[in-house]
Amino acid sequence: MAENQDGQEKTEEPTSKRKEESRRDGEVARSKELSTAVILLSAGMALLVFGSWMANQALDIFAYNFELTREDVITHDAMFKHFGASVWYALGTLLPFLIVLFFAGAISQVMVGGWNLTAKALKPKFSKLDPIAGIKKIFSKNSLMEFVKSVAKVLLVGVTAFIIIYGLSAEFATLGAMALEPAIAKGSYLVIWSFLAISLSLIIVVLLDVPWQLHQHREKLKMTRQEVKDEHKNTEGKPEVKSRIRRMQMEMAQRRMMSDVPGADVVITNPTHYAVALKYDEEGNSAPLVLAKGKEQVAAKIREIADYYEIPVVQMPPLARAVYFSTEIGSEIPQQLYMAVAQVLAWVYQMKQYQAGKAKKPGKLPAIKVPKELDPEAD
Repeated sequence: MAENQDGQEKTEEPTSKRKEESRRDGEVARSKELSTAVILLSAGMALLVFGSWMANQALDIFAYNFELTREDVITHDAMFKHFGASVWYALGTLLPFLIVLFFAGAISQVMVGGWNLTAKALKPKFSKLDPIAGIKKIFSKNSLMEFVKSVAKVLLVGVTAFIIIYGLSAEFATLGAMALEPAIAKGSYLVIWSFLAISLSLIIVVLLDVPWQLHQHREKLKMTRQEVKDEHKNTEGKPEVKSRIRRMQMEMAQRRMMSDVPGADVVITNPTHYAVALKYDEEGNSAPLVLAKGKEQVAAKIREIADYYEIPVVQMPPLARAVYFSTEIGSEIPQQLYMAVAQVLAWVYQMKQYQAGKAKKPGKLPAIKVPKELDPEAD
């Protein structure tokens, strides 16, 4: 199990902050074996695709170089011009192959750990020059794993090469009896496919190395309990973090509150500035309960939800303000408002009975007075 410099065991999973710091420092999981295998396989595929064209280009370059006359050889300008043209043709011939290798190398680097380019990773680390740390690395689990991989690669490449050479020995033997150009073409074809097969055998090492590198990186990022506590303390102590946490808590509470509005019996409004959603359960509560309340935009949202779920909305400014200022969400209204709210609920019940065709239409809801001490905005 990993330990820090104080000898404490790193048993805790890394926090998101620890992971971000690690990426900024250029510490990401990488697999050299994966990069090697991808580059070698890409090289083999590129040779299969561009091999014939590259061979013809090479023959043209050789032929071009044999066209030198005696005057060209003894003339500096002609020689330099000829040499420059040969180099230019050679680069043009190799360009497709080099482009494939470039992209293969770039893609293989981000297949494990993702894209991570940081200047901090380019800075020299003098801690790597510590001889004691170097000796410890020699006897570490990572060194043992590297040794196992090296042995596995030697065995895989050796066994694969032996099987291929043994299997194609008859094919290679026939090359001597063929004309030069067909022999070169067939020989190149056999060599390229042999190269691809040997490269493909390295996939076994890759399957061993990638999980190991991910595991090692995860173990390296692990933290001690004290480190987690210290980070939590430092993070929670920042004003911007506290503000963000409070904002998130308020948003969560508001979402929870809004989800309760559909269960309300009535919504009393100001009509635009305040809104409170009330529910009265004769069996469960001794008094009406405030399910949600809000002002301005929150009030508008409560009214919108009430309209959508066909919950009665009653405009009663003094009562809406009194409930808003006197009662918290999830609490019962104060005793001073029992009579006022009871009148509203009774009127709502009569209106529902009328809409269901079971009673006459109730009259207009009369103005309801509330105690001034419960309505700070009362005149």
